[in-house]
Amino acid sequence: MTSDSLAAPIYPQVTLKREGDRVLVILPAPTAKEDDWLLLSQGLKLCLHHHERGWQERTPTILAVGDRLLDNRQLPALVQILHENELKLTIVRTSRRQTAIIAATAGYSVEQGSLAPPPLLQAELPLRDILADPLYLKTTVRSGVEIRHPGSIILVGDVNPGGEIIADGDILIWGSLRGLAHAGASGNREAWIMALRMEPTQLRIVDLVARVPPAEKGELLPEVAYIRAEGIHLKQSLNFIKPDFLKKVRSQS
Repeated sequence: MTSDSLAAPIYPQVTLKREGDRVLVILPAPTAKEDDWLLLSQGLKLCLHHHERGWQERTPTILAVGDRLLDNRQLPALVQILHENELKLTIVRTSRRQTAIIAATAGYSVEQGSLAPPPLLQAELPLRDILADPLYLKTTVRSGVEIRHPGSIILVGDVNPGGEIIADGDILIWGSLRGLAHAGASGNREAWIMALRMEPTQLRIVDLVARVPPAEKGELLPEVAYIRAEGIHLKQSLNFIKPDFLKKVRSQS
């Protein structure tokens, strides 16, 4: 028997930090090893065991996964490990669109990291050209769930009261908007918000804020919110012929 066969496996380094009243769990970058997932899950268990009793039961937890791709089996497995250690997952931070979609569909708040180019390159490009690719979701954004994305967000579903959608680009909701929507969050004044039914608790575009009067019962009028000189303007989508809107659509096609 060689000494190599007696060597203990080396588990990837999982980092735990405090972020206010929440626990931040930072996963290491993925590797090309065949047993990467097994080593990661075991490393997470060991890390949490080492820090046991360092938090209260059901402490809100942020899972920072970076560029790691999580599928429909791996994310629930990580959630179970956290649950067994009395941690409650609330937010997933990721730079992968597919991981963001899986987390949001599972009902967790999502913060997708910016994929913007370096500062020198940013200065030479229009803001619309440095946004990330759109994030496409088919889900209901429930109360307490927040979706953040450094590009546009297209949601097929509803945003319930207490739910939040925050995008550096545009927001298109193929459903009812009854929560908060914030487009152009990084300063894009050309951003707009569209919903089949516009009943938000609050609309934001860049640093401007607006509230929308309640629609008449049974009335379904798809509307678009965008910036004009006097502030945020709301218009029925059929009559939405903003001059630079058509240019924007053509430039993205």
